[in-house]
Amino acid sequence: MFLPATVKGGLFGVNMKIVATALLFCSLVLSQFTFAGSFPRGPIDQLTPGVLCSTPHSYRYPEKIAYCERDVRPALKEKVMKEYDRRFGFQTGQMPRGVFKIDHFIPLCMGGANVAANLWPQHVSIYKITDPLEQELCLKMAEGKLLQKAAVQLIKEAKNNLDGALVILRQVRAL
Repeated sequence: MFLPATVKGGLFGVNMKIVATALLFCSLVLSQFTFAGSFPRGPIDQLTPGVLCSTPHSYRYPEKIAYCERDVRPALKEKVMKEYDRRFGFQTGQMPRGVFKIDHFIPLCMGGANVAANLWPQHVSIYKITDPLEQELCLKMAEGKLLQKAAVQLIKEAKNNLDGALVILRQVRAL
């Protein structure tokens, strides 16, 4: 926020840095509500049922699961976002691109594929919840404490029911 140099430390006794910070915070909060309901809260099965890697670059973990290296082209990312908007009325294309990532429903570290049927536009408010669980599940797979089938089932459950994601995370950490 631009403030004239003549304003030194206050306006009506209020520190301008505090005011500027409060205004920025309020605008960020309001921007979240402006688009409430206009992005998917989870992957939609008709477009994103989840697909495992069928052309692996390597194999991982004690279970030797197929691993596809990250390779999602920008055109495919755009196609996924447009298809979600067109078919289900979301407005991801009208929102700042920086608040989304194209998520692998079945994460690559669990053997997920780089195909449209495994991709969906995931809002920052969602991946802040699910990314820690993905990391923990893959760690348990690497340690041999969790099989791929169970990890995939848990991440699908969490991404389709965010309210249960933190409970699942606590359970996985206890393994």
